[in-house]
Amino acid sequence: MKKQFISDITSEGKKVESTFALKFKKPPVDYKSNKEGKWFEMRLADKTGEITAKYWGNDEKKTLDIYDSFSRGCVVSLTGTVQEYPKGSNNFSISIDSAIDTLKVCEIREYDVGDFVATTTKDIDKMLVEVRSILASVKDKDLIRLVMLFVRDKKFMDLFSKTPAAMEYHQNYVGGLLEHTLNVMKIADNVCSLYPELDRDLVVSGAFLHDIGKMSELELSGTLIGVSHEGMLIGHTVIGHDMVSKRIAGLDDFPVTLKLKLLHIVLSHNGHKEYGSPKVPQLPEAVVIHHADDCDAKVDIFLRLKREANTDDPWIWDKKIKGHVYLE
Repeated sequence: MKKQFISDITSEGKKVESTFALKFKKPPVDYKSNKEGKWFEMRLADKTGEITAKYWGNDEKKTLDIYDSFSRGCVVSLTGTVQEYPKGSNNFSISIDSAIDTLKVCEIREYDVGDFVATTTKDIDKMLVEVRSILASVKDKDLIRLVMLFVRDKKFMDLFSKTPAAMEYHQNYVGGLLEHTLNVMKIADNVCSLYPELDRDLVVSGAFLHDIGKMSELELSGTLIGVSHEGMLIGHTVIGHDMVSKRIAGLDDFPVTLKLKLLHIVLSHNGHKEYGSPKVPQLPEAVVIHHADDCDAKVDIFLRLKREANTDDPWIWDKKIKGHVYLE
């Protein structure tokens, strides 16, 4: 059983004895002084967060052997000491001194994958019922034909309900994509109630489909959320566009203009080209989905930062949002 989580590492000098998933490791380097041996840095993770660890070796061969014994995604068991730098920053790391501490790879039987990959706290089955209920209210006969192709595809829905929404930033856990999509659908649907001129059926359908490319972009690799080769080379917006296009191609007499509008929503939902959108929103319905998507992601990030803040200070600064968050 895992003894300590990263969220428990909150004070300098505290001893650490636990297991962590390896996100990446940097090559061993020589000490700047004349000290013998090498040291290397790792980025470790569990379901509560991430932390940097540094292994300080005094025997070069032993250090290189340990370094070569593990790879990305494996789980390591270690002992070490918490360090904080700079002082008062709440920026903690783990120092592993080869003279007194240990670092080794764990076998599968020695850990529970659930300790490293978080799962949504919401009820997945209930969220699926809500998604289906909202989609069932779509009146446009062509859009309902299309979305039902996805909803009735068990393999698709199983993966849709398990995929994370992101690798790091928002809802980065099993079930995150479903949770995020449902939130976007609800936000967008409420906006439609304020603006009757909007095509609600297009908005709701687009909200459901906007991020489905993440099902191929993101992958659970053992203990970590990673980006697939397809995700790196193509990206979820274009993958999603292709997934929707393929389904539409199997439907007889699907209106060309409706197809273009729906595909535009998928391609433009990130809002800006520098954020991965091949097109910026050019339809009012696309504007709604872009901002609903952005709203849910940002609110989730801010709420998590507040929950995880470990300070008496009323303010924190976070590099992900490049700004401050007020905690009181």
